[in-house]
Amino acid sequence: MALVYFRGIKTSHLRFPLITPFPRRSGVPFCVMRSLDTQTRTPTDNPKGQVKADTSDQPKTLERNTSGFETIIGIETHVQLSTLTKAFCGCPYTYGSQPNTTVCPICMGLPGTLPVLNSKVISFAVKLGLALNCKLSMRSKFDRKQYFYPDLPKGYQISQFDIPIATGGFIDLDLPLEFGGGHRRFGITRVHMEEDAGKLLHSETGSHSQLDLNRAGVPLLEIVSEPDMRSGVEAAEYAAEIQRLVRYLGVSNGNMQEGSLRCDVNVSVRPIGQSKFGTKVEIKNMNSFSAMNRAIDFEISRQVNLHNQGQADQIVQETRLWEEGSQRTITMRKKEGLADYRYFPEPDLPEVVLTDDFVDSILSSLPELPEMKRRRYEGMGLSMQDVLFIANDVNDAEFFDAAVEKGADVKMAANWIMGDIAAYLKNEKLSINEIKLTPQELAALIASIKGGTISGKMGKEVLFELISKGGTVKSIIEKNDMVQIVDPSKIEALVDKVLAENPKQLEQFRGGKTKLQGFFAGQVMKVSKGKANPMLLNKILIEKLNAKS
Repeated sequence: MALVYFRGIKTSHLRFPLITPFPRRSGVPFCVMRSLDTQTRTPTDNPKGQVKADTSDQPKTLERNTSGFETIIGIETHVQLSTLTKAFCGCPYTYGSQPNTTVCPICMGLPGTLPVLNSKVISFAVKLGLALNCKLSMRSKFDRKQYFYPDLPKGYQISQFDIPIATGGFIDLDLPLEFGGGHRRFGITRVHMEEDAGKLLHSETGSHSQLDLNRAGVPLLEIVSEPDMRSGVEAAEYAAEIQRLVRYLGVSNGNMQEGSLRCDVNVSVRPIGQSKFGTKVEIKNMNSFSAMNRAIDFEISRQVNLHNQGQADQIVQETRLWEEGSQRTITMRKKEGLADYRYFPEPDLPEVVLTDDFVDSILSSLPELPEMKRRRYEGMGLSMQDVLFIANDVNDAEFFDAAVEKGADVKMAANWIMGDIAAYLKNEKLSINEIKLTPQELAALIASIKGGTISGKMGKEVLFELISKGGTVKSIIEKNDMVQIVDPSKIEALVDKVLAENPKQLEQFRGGKTKLQGFFAGQVMKVSKGKANPMLLNKILIEKLNAKS
């Protein structure tokens, strides 16, 4: 039995056997931490993890004048890997599982346990390193990163320090047209393997916290960028490209809302022309790319304002949290330096040795990556707007490629996917591989419209039936009697009938009210139940309307 006190928090007694290590609440095991009312703390103390807003330099709305200053931004991205089991034990991990239900003595850090590396973590690390154009370390090792915090049961994190598995890469991306467009290349400093910590669940009153160790030991890849970004837009697009990349590779689902992709952004400013970097501030707690953009813009303005007010010394190296409600950053804690972690080689794990054959096999298995796909789509004649939309989602891109392979017109396939299909997916909150429409039937639908079998308006009706019910284009057209009337003599007879039934409107048209042409076209389409070929109809109708009476 053990009772541990530390900085205003205490853990409940640990009991054995393992199946009931923590007190239970509603049948779910938890480690409960309560604040100690009797403990005193000086005003400068701020336990790690307890957010304390620093409002002295935080007006809710900051002036956005940043002229005369250059922004330097680097990002540390943690990617949670989609492995079946954790990094160093056989426990599975499923997002949303009941707390402390996927744990074992190894990921709980109990004495006498030894880690065993999941080989899939190495495969995924090499795959991502190659995709990021990095140089691989053929011999790398694990290290212990030591710090004291309740969600780290061993008292250290297994990570990589001086010999990461991949270094010195880059990533290319295209900025959206609404942000000015253009191509960017951002450097990658390193990619390294590590394990995740557990998760603290804080009570609303702040009286206690509960510890969930399900996430402890889940494999992560940390991607550290070079400080190459100069705006919130560039940083957000860099993070979005990393998400795109890991999804294309299949190494992670990249869902920010689940914590599968977490970005810590380092921001500093310096006067233009100054070579020395300013004091960097780390920002956490951004759960979307738009939030990242806003958080960076706010932090840039905050730091520039302090410079302009002669208070640059108040910019300290610290970690700040983005507060979505108030749209500002607030102080969380002072930033630790490398020395605080006391890194040393992990004695319980051997070094990781890669062979040329192993690396070559992974290199040959890499899919077409987002940047390669964008360049290929450009070569197919698509606009940059079309290219960015389709290549953004791996499922959309695969669907588009399959439809074109089946003979679909490139531009029409892009238009259908970006238009009616995308609208349906957004409304129903589905992905394109969750609907009943197949690439083959989209190609058949496009061919039917191009060939004049059905009109574009009919095509939409066919499309929505294909999406919701499935089936084939041919069977839907036949079932609903949708085949267009393309026989000129039949359309001419319909036009004559409509003109004969509307002599007053015909007289008005010939008297100068030419807008009535639309009325006659609508009447013909009504009589034909929408099946008259629009181009042929307009041609015949104009000839008849302009004919001498």
